[in-house]
Amino acid sequence: MSLIALNKPFGTICQFSAHETRASLGDWVKTPNVYPAGRLDADSEGLLLLTDDGALQARIAEPRHKLVKRYWAQVEGAPDDAVLARLAKGVDLGDCVTRPCRTAFVASGDSDALWPRNPPVRYRAAIPTTWIELAITEGKNRQVRRMTAAVGHPTLRLVRIAIGALDLFALGLAPGETVEVSPQAPWRRVG
Repeated sequence: MSLIALNKPFGTICQFSAHETRASLGDWVKTPNVYPAGRLDADSEGLLLLTDDGALQARIAEPRHKLVKRYWAQVEGAPDDAVLARLAKGVDLGDCVTRPCRTAFVASGDSDALWPRNPPVRYRAAIPTTWIELAITEGKNRQVRRMTAAVGHPTLRLVRIAIGALDLFALGLAPGETVEVSPQAPWRRVG
């Protein structure tokens, strides 16, 4: 059984087949017969797990298992504590209401641990940006982006930094890098 951690670069699509204009997982992951356990949009970055074990894939990806996934979102504007409380309570997205989640501001300077994005996020001097963390247990289509937009702070950059106990920073992966991790919880690097 294989479990591969990838720091998925911005612009990469979550499929192995080649794409005309974008990088695909096949450009980064050379381990055969593994498939993503969950997805990240092409314009989202960060931790993606791939496995050849269907039961493990379901345990990681399916919301009924309530595995926490942590994201750092760079949002437009300066949300306050009340906005984070609204996000934490659950947000009505029209087609569903999200489960309650944990939210926090990313401490000043912590976002410096992230790699530069290529292309960079647009910069507008008159509109500040703020980094927030959301820890969710579901994974609806574009959920974090839809949540932040619903409370008036659209996401400009989104990075998944952890899945369960597996933390991207602890793994030390640069964009496009992979490492095999133990398929047994708590997850850790192999070798």
